Amino acid sequence: MRIVMAVMVAVLLAGCASSAMDDARTRAPNKTLTSAKADQLVAQCVQFAWQDEAVFGVDAAAYLQPGQAGGYTVYTRSAEVFADIKAEASGTTVHYYAIKDGYVSKRRLAALATCL
Repeated sequence: MRIVMAVMVAVLLAGCASSAMDDARTRAPNKTLTSAKADQLVAQCVQFAWQDEAVFGVDAAAYLQPGQAGGYTVYTRSAEVFADIKAEASGTTVHYYAIKDGYVSKRRLAALATCL
């Protein structure tokens, strides 16, 4: 029974995060960046960088999932910050979104930039 409840909670949280991401995607990204690296390598690096407890403390959760239109999406708890990472003909494009523009979102962007 506990396993079923845990799965249900995870599904509900994923639905909330997806809704927040869909809303943010209707607007222009906070920042668009490019890289010569493969999209998968950039996505894994961003996930790892955002999980650095020394930088982000107890809020160092970051998740990686396949992107809506290919590529990858890396996001934080409640999708307060996320990045859509996709391979393009000219290289990898990263669209960075932050629901709230503040100190933490700027640190996440800086950590993302180290992966390019």
